[in-house]
Amino acid sequence: MTLLLAGRRAIVTGGNTGIGKASAQRLAREGASVCVNYYSEHEADDARRLVVELEEAGAPAAIALQGDVGCEEDVKRLVGGAVEQLGGLDVLVNNAGIEKQIPLLEMDLASWNAVLRTNLTGAFLCLREAGKVMAASDGGVIVNMSSVHEFIPWPGFAHYCASKSAIKLLMQTAARELAAEKIRVLNIAPGAIITPINRFVLDDPEQAHAVESEIPLGRMGNADEIAAAVAWAASDQASYLTGTTIVVDGGMSLYPKFV
Repeated sequence: MTLLLAGRRAIVTGGNTGIGKASAQRLAREGASVCVNYYSEHEADDARRLVVELEEAGAPAAIALQGDVGCEEDVKRLVGGAVEQLGGLDVLVNNAGIEKQIPLLEMDLASWNAVLRTNLTGAFLCLREAGKVMAASDGGVIVNMSSVHEFIPWPGFAHYCASKSAIKLLMQTAARELAAEKIRVLNIAPGAIITPINRFVLDDPEQAHAVESEIPLGRMGNADEIAAAVAWAASDQASYLTGTTIVVDGGMSLYPKFV
């Protein structure tokens, strides 16, 4: 069986849970060495357990590195550590992100800044530092985890939508700038996915039904389905793909309510 990512070295930010964890697992199964980034020390044990799992799944190497993607020094340390321990860097999965429901007129500046710091500034810092490494070697692939909310408004989540919409143009601009360096840059835009970050929906049958009724395929997606798109986008099978968003949403963005 041919592995999509044999010999590649990857960083997955926010890689210890949800879509990040599923992406790390899929990259490992496809033959990549993986650096799992996690945010704080209380997540360290989960990240280390995942490293063992990745090695058992076939990753040539797997490591876990702590780092706040919104902190420039942390990102430099993260990318430098991954390059040193894995021997290089070919793939960045810019996955770390947060969300919190707050009505717009009740949103304080600290809440706004927290989401933009992680979701947008964090993506920029990781993209920039990984891009430097890739440009100095043989190129690479940067996959940003966006959302259907890069183009679908979501009341109560103005800060989240603003961050994801901004990532769209960050990705497109980066793709234009970095193509000459043999670096492909693209977004994956999940719809409603079953992950811990969406627990507030999953734990409320009424909310869950409301969300599912807006999805033509009639169900929320699984993190593994997003991870499959990540692995393909990072592989040579997608070698002519850059500067675009791959929407994985069960048809959610086609629903008349959103257009």
